[in-house]
Amino acid sequence: MPYRLFIPPGYDAQKQYPLILWLHGAGGAGTDNIAQISDDQIPGTRTWTQPDVQSRYPAFVLVPQNPGPWVEKLDQLSPGMRLVLGVLDSVRAEFNIDGARIYVAGQSDGGYGTWNVITQRPDLFAAAIPLCGGGFPRLAARIAKMPLWVFHGREDDVIPVSESRNMIAAIRKAGGRPRYTEYARIGHDIWERTFSEPQLVPWVFAQRR
Repeated sequence: MPYRLFIPPGYDAQKQYPLILWLHGAGGAGTDNIAQISDDQIPGTRTWTQPDVQSRYPAFVLVPQNPGPWVEKLDQLSPGMRLVLGVLDSVRAEFNIDGARIYVAGQSDGGYGTWNVITQRPDLFAAAIPLCGGGFPRLAARIAKMPLWVFHGREDDVIPVSESRNMIAAIRKAGGRPRYTEYARIGHDIWERTFSEPQLVPWVFAQRR
């Protein structure tokens, strides 16, 4: 599986660093190891690598690339997602990653991937940011205690807003308190708006498992 890895400037192997795992949308799929960090994937991948963000929150950013959809069945990990976890294990073996500060985010198809991986491996992630995706509400209890900030456009005609609403409702029913931002009068393309949220970056890095 091709992937891109951003290493914090001045990386010190004696220190532990958080890591952001980004799961691309359909526009980032392929095998070129470029599309997943290009075009509509730029907000989700470059937000964390900006010099001002790295100066406050030095962190790794891991961006794998899958040739097709991340999720085949909502109630189990797909082969692609298993490879992602293998890549993550490899990065953790090479670099000093803080196991209490691993975060996952993804948009559209990657939003489905985000919901999928956190419900299958809730022990692994300190927080998650699913954008305009959907999950398997029956597994919501597994992530009721996980810090989540979920985003969706109300006018989304690609992935219905009900997909996020259903997950939020199930998590709340299980006793969770997820953050949910639904943008009125916006369709599927919410990435620029989401990653302009002034509290998003500090919120993520404040979370620990």
